[in-house]
Amino acid sequence: MDPCFAEARETLRLLAQRELSARELMAAHLARIRAVNPKVNAIVARLADEECLALAAAADEARSRGAPLGALAGLPWAFKDVEEAVGLVCSFGSPIFREYRPVADTLLVARLRRAGVIPIGKTNVSEFGMGSHSYNRVYGVTRNPYDLTKSAGGSSGGAAAALASGMLPLADGSDLGGSLRNPGNFNNIVGFRPSVGLVPLAPASMPFLGFLVKGPLARTVADAALLLAVMAGEDACDPGSYPSQPARFLEPLPLELRGARIAWSPDLGGLPLEPEVRRVIDAQRRTFEDLGCVVEEAAPDLTDADTVFLTLRRWRSWVELGPLLAAHRADMKPEAIDEIEAGSRVTASELATAFKAHAALLERMRRFNERYEFLISAVNQIAPFDVGLSWPTSVAGVPMEHYIAWMRSAYWITTTWAPAISVPAGFTPAGLPVGVQITGRWHGDRRVLEIAHAFEQASGVGRRRPSL
Repeated sequence: MDPCFAEARETLRLLAQRELSARELMAAHLARIRAVNPKVNAIVARLADEECLALAAAADEARSRGAPLGALAGLPWAFKDVEEAVGLVCSFGSPIFREYRPVADTLLVARLRRAGVIPIGKTNVSEFGMGSHSYNRVYGVTRNPYDLTKSAGGSSGGAAAALASGMLPLADGSDLGGSLRNPGNFNNIVGFRPSVGLVPLAPASMPFLGFLVKGPLARTVADAALLLAVMAGEDACDPGSYPSQPARFLEPLPLELRGARIAWSPDLGGLPLEPEVRRVIDAQRRTFEDLGCVVEEAAPDLTDADTVFLTLRRWRSWVELGPLLAAHRADMKPEAIDEIEAGSRVTASELATAFKAHAALLERMRRFNERYEFLISAVNQIAPFDVGLSWPTSVAGVPMEHYIAWMRSAYWITTTWAPAISVPAGFTPAGLPVGVQITGRWHGDRRVLEIAHAFEQASGVGRRRPSL
């Protein structure tokens, strides 16, 4: 067994039975990081190897004396670099915060620490998590391990690339417009955006806005479910969270979903879609049918999804980042400046219109889900793009009018508040990963994991690793 590519569940079993020590596991991952990270640039703000090994040895000592251990005890961990974690720099991918050291953990970091992870550093992100390409002026660009000339996606691109290349066993991420799903898709791993409210957010300046979620990245669906069980569960710090049963995510996942009704819409009713991406997704329709699913061509009415998402995202950017703009304009990328300034111009009337349009969209989606439990679509409308681009300016020959326009297949789904997962589906002729996006009913997170697992096991695409 290569401990750098083993399933996290199996690694945890070996640790529990003392067939593998946390120090041995750490040493293997540190060696992998030394070999691969200079090429990929996924893990940043790293602790010294000696400190990591000492922390792992302390975890072994705690296990040997019978101390209570968490569900992830002994796993090396790098938090996404938008998560504030005591003892580690948190740059948010911005030169403004290059030396910022938090004095308190976010709620997610605290939960992962209680679960027993061993922090070793951070994973690279796009500046302030904006856009789906992980580059910034603090740490540089993260490259795709399947093709170092291509993007790893973002904003959880560092986490996804680290997982795909064997530098981490699991990873945390967050998703506003696609930042778990897009990098999952680009790196041939699993990225799961949970239902809004399943994983609590704290601190959160707008707990009820409902677009930003945090969730798991993993090499398998079962491992994503394992991590989700640690992340999920209401917390009084987040009034937008709701009661749930996180332990349900640990129950065995089925290998078929006979009778499940699927709406098949790779382009969500007409979005531009690169032919090479469409071919990969279309080739997997038979896989869902062979699993016993009823697959019909249908698309939800996502009218106004653009207006809803862009209006509220821009307004949110202005509220949260506007105060930085006057003092630090020179330290911000042009796309961030444009986003914040656009948010400053959003009127009360436009906000009200967006909120009302969102309510109508959610109701249309609820009715759509009465017939279809799942929606199958593209995660990304394009395959991984050139790492030197800031963002793709066209898709299938159609010009993109702003820096996230190429992400509509992801951020339109964000507006539904529903759980959505990216699962490996195939490769382009050039060997670039393509995932499929499975969207379920709101609060149907367990069911989304079930169908994703069944598809993953039937297709076997996720077993293909990069040759670094």
